Formats: sequence, C-alpha cells, structure tokens
Amino acid sequence: MNDGRALALKYLEQQRLLGGDSVILAGVRSQERGADTSPPAPAPGSQLPAPGISFDPPSGDLFAADPVQQTHTLAHIATLVAACTKCKLCEARNNTVPGEGPADARLVIVGEGPGRTEDETGRPFVGKAGELLTKILEAIDLPREQVFICNVVKCRPPENRLPQYDEIAACVPYLFRQIELIKPSLILAMGGTASQTMLNTKQSLGALRNQVHRFRGIPVIVTYHPAALLRNPNWKRPTWDDVRIARRILDS
Repeated sequence: MNDGRALALKYLEQQRLLGGDSVILAGVRSQERGADTSPPAPAPGSQLPAPGISFDPPSGDLFAADPVQQTHTLAHIATLVAACTKCKLCEARNNTVPGEGPADARLVIVGEGPGRTEDETGRPFVGKAGELLTKILEAIDLPREQVFICNVVKCRPPENRLPQYDEIAACVPYLFRQIELIKPSLILAMGGTASQTMLNTKQSLGALRNQVHRFRGIPVIVTYHPAALLRNPNWKRPTWDDVRIARRILDS
C-alpha cells in the first residue's frame, strides 16, 4: 500500500483495538475509519531486536519412561492433565485448563495460569483478559483459532496468586511436551512467570523485552500479560511494539 494516509488510518485502528484513545483525522470519511484493520507491512530493511537468552532443556527422548514424554497427541496430554495430582493445585480446581488450539499452530501463547473463569470453563484466556488477547491477535491479522493458547500451570492457583516453584516444576513437563509436539514458529510469553519459565531465568519482564530469545531453537518474544494491561493501560503501547515484532518473525 502506497497511500501514507491509509497506512496511518490502519495504525490508528489497531491502536483503538488495543484500547488506545480514539484519534479522528480531519477530512476522513467515516467509511474510511475502520474499513481495513490488517497490520501495515514492516518498513523495508527493518531489523529485529538483538538475540537474547537461549534455553535448551533436554528433549523428551531422554525421558522415554515418563508418561508425559510417551504422549503423541495434544488430546492425550489433556487427558493426563485432567488426572494429574502432582501438586496441591489439584485440590481446589473445578477444571484443568490444558490449553486449546490447532496441533500445527505457528504461534504458541504461554500465560501464567488459569483464573476464576478459566477454572470454571476449562478454557485458557477467557473473560476480560481473553477478550483483550483476541483483540491483540486481530490487530496483527491472526485469528485466535489459528493460535495454540496455554499456561505454565494447568490448574488455578488460589486467589489467582503466582504459581509457586514446586507447582511450576510439576506442571511444566506438560507445557514443554505440548511445544515439542506442535513445533511452532514462534512462542509469545505473556507475563513474568511465563517469560521466566520459558527462558529459565529470574530476570524481570522489563529486562527481557526487546530481544529475540530462543527455547529449543524456537524464537521467543516476551511481553505483558493482558490482565496486566487491564490494570495499567500504559503498558498497551509497549505490548503493541512486542506483538508487531512477533508478527514480523512469523512473516519472515
């Protein structure tokens, strides 16, 4: 697209989808506003951020006796998760939340853990945070149905507290096996817990942003969790920067 004005309209519409303030350009016809919300193409020669952490945990082949590593489908993993009692999170759950999405998804989104609505429905990223995630994906022209969405832990922590170390350690083999089966082109880690788990680090989310990390060779982009954006709208703009980088990696 060569029309600079049209590109500006697209950008403003994407900002509106992410919750930004509305901006009206003088002389713009109403049918022009919101007519096309697909993301603008990156500028020629644009560069990706610098490389970051590379985390390469052992593959499942080294743990062939583990039932999790013997699974060959996402459905089987979901069955194992439903019966799991490896940590105390199982005691108060209504439903496990193994994740959802296509087995050949190019993008895997990893969050922290299920909340109240997720625990009630058995689905990840629903409620207000899920609605915002759907809008974020729409803004980069990626339908939610094409993305595999999951969490570090598959049961809700009490009162939505952060998952504890032993809970993460018990649950993360399910996550790693899911990624191993899907073989995505990109992982988007949303929130500090997801970012630190995927990269095996204690660095803060802020320190991990603006880099292209890798998990078993798969690019990882770190950004804020949608629930955090609802609490602090000032983080919406940097999240938009992060997801545009993710889109560029998927397009490359």
